[in-house]
Amino acid sequence: MPTGQVYKMDGSVAGEVQLSDKIFNAEYNEPLIHQAVVTRLANERQGTKSTLTRTEVRGGGAKPWRQKGTGRARQGSIRAPQWTKGGVVFAPKSRDFSKKMNAEAKRGALFSALSKKVAGGELIVIEKLEVSAPKTKEMAKFLEALKLDKRTVIVMDNDDVNVILASRNIEKLSTLPVAQISTYEVVANSKVVLTKGAVEKIQEVYGA
Repeated sequence: MPTGQVYKMDGSVAGEVQLSDKIFNAEYNEPLIHQAVVTRLANERQGTKSTLTRTEVRGGGAKPWRQKGTGRARQGSIRAPQWTKGGVVFAPKSRDFSKKMNAEAKRGALFSALSKKVAGGELIVIEKLEVSAPKTKEMAKFLEALKLDKRTVIVMDNDDVNVILASRNIEKLSTLPVAQISTYEVVANSKVVLTKGAVEKIQEVYGA
């Protein structure tokens, strides 16, 4: 079972934490991670686009002029696509873009993504994350101490309002409760910061 260093907010080492082989030392499975990310993005699509075909545009029931003898091209309706205010050819319609992924595959993708972060030194465990007031400068000081200058997600074991408010004005920083951790959030960020409590909850939930 691998171990990981636990840091304090000032960047100093506070100790070590046992990391589950099942979750943090899993085999890298890129196709499974790709499937999880595509599923997440597809499920966020609304798919509400819709325009009218010639049968749905109001009016145009009468033939505009007789078929022959006028010298003009034959027309059946003023709501045909070539007319102004006519219908749209192959009009886009609302559709459901959602995809499904079974629970076992979701877990496998998450474990693979977390293990990749551990192997690359891109996963950091914090003993405790708290700020005295919802001030951006306190979180900025924390990021500087741990050299977190790239896109980072902080996964917390509690809903600390001060931390959430202090983080939201920092462009490359986001916060997330441990219950909402997903493969997409892991791979979309260069660094993943877990509180020690979040690590314990993840290992408790997944039985590791």
